[in-house]
Amino acid sequence: MELNKDQELFIKLARTRMPFGKYKNTLLIDLPEPYVIWFASKGFPNGQLGELLKIIHEVKINGLEHLFKPFRE
Repeated sequence: MELNKDQELFIKLARTRMPFGKYKNTLLIDLPEPYVIWFASKGFPNGQLGELLKIIHEVKINGLEHLFKPFRE
């Protein structure tokens, strides 16, 4: 089965781990909401990680984490 770009992004969001800091190796979707909000206030990192964290921020503030359960590793 071929995935479309949205499906690929959804899986990437569900399976990408934080590469540094206190929460290194934690799935982005499992990062504590206050930590993600802190990033939003201080500025997200550049590049793909920052783009993923921006989406995770929206997911968390809207309480949509449950949508990612079927896509976890």
